Amino acid sequence: MTEKIKLQKAIEATIAAGYQLNSEAFEFLSQNSETTDPVGIMNLAFQKLAELQDKPFFIEKNFLETLIQQLVVPPQRTPPAPQALQQQQVIIKQQIIDAPIEGQTSTFENIFYPYAKSINSELIILDDSTGKLTSNGTLDEYVEYFQDRFKRIERLLRQRMDVKAATPIIEALKSQPKTKLKIICMISEKRESKNQMILSVEDLQGSATVLVPHKAPDEVKKKALQLLPDQVVCLAVIKTRTNLFLAEDIIFPEIGKKQIQRAQEPVYAVLTSDLHIGSTKFEKEAFKRFILWLRGKYGNEKMQEIAGRVKYLLIAGDIVDGVGVYPGQAKELTIRDVHKQYNFAAKYLEKIPSYIEIVISPGNHDAARKALPQPAIPEDYLVGIRGRKNIHSVGSPCLLSLHGVEILMYHGISLNDLIGVVPGMDHDHPEKAMRLLMQGRHLAPVYGGKTMLSPESRDYLVVDRVPDIFHAGHIHVLGYCNYRGMLVVNSGGWQQQTDYMEKLGLVPTPGKVPVVNLQTLETTVLSFL
Repeated sequence: MTEKIKLQKAIEATIAAGYQLNSEAFEFLSQNSETTDPVGIMNLAFQKLAELQDKPFFIEKNFLETLIQQLVVPPQRTPPAPQALQQQQVIIKQQIIDAPIEGQTSTFENIFYPYAKSINSELIILDDSTGKLTSNGTLDEYVEYFQDRFKRIERLLRQRMDVKAATPIIEALKSQPKTKLKIICMISEKRESKNQMILSVEDLQGSATVLVPHKAPDEVKKKALQLLPDQVVCLAVIKTRTNLFLAEDIIFPEIGKKQIQRAQEPVYAVLTSDLHIGSTKFEKEAFKRFILWLRGKYGNEKMQEIAGRVKYLLIAGDIVDGVGVYPGQAKELTIRDVHKQYNFAAKYLEKIPSYIEIVISPGNHDAARKALPQPAIPEDYLVGIRGRKNIHSVGSPCLLSLHGVEILMYHGISLNDLIGVVPGMDHDHPEKAMRLLMQGRHLAPVYGGKTMLSPESRDYLVVDRVPDIFHAGHIHVLGYCNYRGMLVVNSGGWQQQTDYMEKLGLVPTPGKVPVVNLQTLETTVLSFL
């Protein structure tokens, strides 16, 4: 076995054991491979590391120096001839000059061995509406759609101990005055009058009016302000002498305390969205640095350590900027053909290492239908990545599993229906609006707002299965939090502020990328600007 092959096997064994060599350690191992078996050195290293309580991620030169003395004392190496040294210096200088982007780490200075390359993919698509959509937009389909929404959220509500005995509206109306009841209903209208709120509600058999009086507790008033049209909730009410009910409490479907699923090994997923390729505001150089980072050619030692464990890249919509999406868009486009925009996107994606699984879903700027749920971007637009086994195109929303960790991907256009309408919601903290969607167990409750809904026989926007991670974009602002054990992430984007964003008062945070350790759900944000 040649020295080169022995060295390669030693490196492969190191990666398989979950470690990496820093540049000095790799250089040291290479220099001593002529006299000492590198595989033997590393096997001894693994034995010593196994005895440590706090195991390092990077193996350093001084650690190997101590071990090699136990095997053999290496002979004095002959120093390189002056001419050879001069040649070596010229090569180093040339590598630095040829570095395409400032900050790129030279391959001479640091050898990148991705741990994730040795990990088998465990990507499963659990729920995706692509290929299952059949709506023609008829009146009967709308009726069926809202009935399905009501029944499914009603089932979720009745799983709660305090809602199990809820009464249908038609039976509640027959109750005696001052009777306390609970009704599961859909909010058909909400209006405020003289410091009180009037709710028109309905279920599958009847309808009623519920008053949230000005004397109601502050907590109930706060909940009432969060109510959205077409949302399904449970109301704790008191029957009056008329057919009017007085609200005592509002119970949302809410997610229970989540028992987090975790990967069995430290494998990472990058969450991002809103590339908007084709826009003059697309942060092209920052995105190039991002790709170089994934390839192990950009960033400091800590960033490269993270890059080496990235197995998944999830892009939640708006891959391209599209054409004719918002007023005045044409003057902010570098590419005015949507097919060409996708071709450019494909050129970026194909530079990402093939061992990284890429999942892309559509947004409102993409060439999928605008109404929710959105099927996957049509294959005609993705010709440039056709045949790439590591790139998966899915719909929005889509529920998937990575090493057992369940992730709900959704572009997030309905967040606009909440921000600016519900008190406490704003563009600067999109994760708050995402929490509100989870509270109501529906991704786009409002019909007739800014978000178009397709009347499918099944409402794919109901959150039946609570994910471990809820990932959205659309707002172009990075925000994340832990909500009842679930990680909520709005992944920002790659587009500078457009004229349209400025009119909306939206200040984006481009180039900031959240990376999630699927073993711990710890989130690290990296900046590429």
